[in-house]
Amino acid sequence: MLQTGPKEMQNHDNNNQKVYPQPMDESVNQNKDSMETLISKIFNNISSLKAAYIQLQEAHTPYDPDKIQAADKLVIEELMKLSELKHSYRDKNHPKLTSATPQDSRLVAEIQEQQNLLKTYEVMVKKFQSQIQTRDSEIVQLHQQIQESTQRKFKLEKKLKQRGLLSREPEDSEEENNFFSVELTPNLFSSAVDTAYKSIHDFSKPLINMMKAAGWDLDAAANAIEPAVVYASRSHKKYAFESHICQRMFCGFDEESFSVEAGNLSISNEGFFHQFLAVRVMDPLDILSQNPDSVFGRFCRMKYLMVVHPKMEGSFFGNLDQRNYVMSGGHPRTPFYQAFLKLAKSIWMLHRLAYSFDPKVRVFRVRNGSEFSEVHMESVVKNIILGEGDQRPKVGLMVMPGFMIGASVIQSQVYLSGVRCAE
Repeated sequence: MLQTGPKEMQNHDNNNQKVYPQPMDESVNQNKDSMETLISKIFNNISSLKAAYIQLQEAHTPYDPDKIQAADKLVIEELMKLSELKHSYRDKNHPKLTSATPQDSRLVAEIQEQQNLLKTYEVMVKKFQSQIQTRDSEIVQLHQQIQESTQRKFKLEKKLKQRGLLSREPEDSEEENNFFSVELTPNLFSSAVDTAYKSIHDFSKPLINMMKAAGWDLDAAANAIEPAVVYASRSHKKYAFESHICQRMFCGFDEESFSVEAGNLSISNEGFFHQFLAVRVMDPLDILSQNPDSVFGRFCRMKYLMVVHPKMEGSFFGNLDQRNYVMSGGHPRTPFYQAFLKLAKSIWMLHRLAYSFDPKVRVFRVRNGSEFSEVHMESVVKNIILGEGDQRPKVGLMVMPGFMIGASVIQSQVYLSGVRCAE
């Protein structure tokens, strides 16, 4: 039996404490380092998740499906990384937390907070995924509608090309009837008259502005159009130019061909209405690009040369290049000519629509000097003063003709000469 001397006994009594070897201290330090690394990864992961979530929100305004999918994928990746960290920590460290120190408890609370935040993000991601699926469904439906509309448009353009802007009778087509879901009514014609009158007014503005820029004497030009008119205001002389445009544009309106040679083809009421609908849905420059020598194309060329005098065009542009180009069969893409095309389209549509009715709509004109009739005429100036003892005013200018649809009357627009206007 091993004997212990007094010195050894004293040392044992004085050091009644367990002394751990150095490897135990190294293990504690390693756990501490590992925990700090884990916390750093968690916070980095949360920061990346927040950034991905912000990117997902931004992709919704404006709505961009590609960016949404990329951001959604990034959010899911960050969530998976966070989930892996959670499971890794639970598997390695949960048994040691049964006798947790205050420092461990604080760490558990921080992890629990991050887990709650993770659940919140998961709920938001599911919500966004549901919204994405709804938007994707809507996009698919819109693509189908666009594809159907494009197919109908191609079919229509093909027929327009084949017919030179529908110079023959349209074939019966249920699909086309659905596409042109417009009813032929007096209200439709009345609306077209308003559009035509507005187009005359709109084209007169750039015409007058270019005359001013070219140094024209507008008073002399207005008197040259109709010298006998007594204007209540100098600004009213603009109606002389509108009247000039109207007279030229409506010349030949009561002819079926509208003064444009169209062969010996006879067009029915339905054929005229189909032409109205075809032109209605297309830009005039697109029509002329497809078939510059169509009936509509020849109409535009003829009316341009009638409305815009060579001297006027020469003073505007310094040359007659545009006029010569039109006379040679072209349709320039200049702003001035495109403004004219809007006018030409509205008058052409009105003519096509007038011949769609059975019996056709009749146009009537008012001569300058005629006595004013409230039944068939309407003054373009609304604040005129008519005294009881005054003679009935006389028409100075017809700014827009009138129309008869059966027994109904669409009044002509006139400027009355020599009347007074309220301030």
